Amino acid sequence: MIKEFSLKRDGNIYITPHFQVREFACKDGSDKIIIYTEVVELAENARCFFNARGTVLSGYRTESYNRKVGGKSSSYHLKGMALDLRFENISPVAVALYFEYVLLKDKGGIGLYKGQNFTHIDIGDRVARWVQPGNSSTYRVVSKISLNI
Repeated sequence: MIKEFSLKRDGNIYITPHFQVREFACKDGSDKIIIYTEVVELAENARCFFNARGTVLSGYRTESYNRKVGGKSSSYHLKGMALDLRFENISPVAVALYFEYVLLKDKGGIGLYKGQNFTHIDIGDRVARWVQPGNSSTYRVVSKISLNI
């Protein structure tokens, strides 16, 4: 389900036991926040599984901010359907594997950003997997996230 929030009005509301609305706000400071509750539930499930504090590095993005950070024009961040996550003391490989084999299985997107130490997840209408091994902007499309990456 898609929900629209106001950072000013709703920022301190918890949408799950561990994540507040403000964590999904665009980093450009805009007030409007669009969130698909399914993607937040995925983050909550992972947070509970790892029993580790989760940080949303990027949730909803405005078009202008998405361009500024080099996001694709078709980014699911623009629709509130994507998150970039980091969990304290948990490798992004472990997080990506959890999403691959437990939560997302054969749906949505999983991007493993080893060099930047985070995992991207989205609930897009296609299956997509990719790995960015270092700090460059190049990445490699893979069929599944695995330990061999």
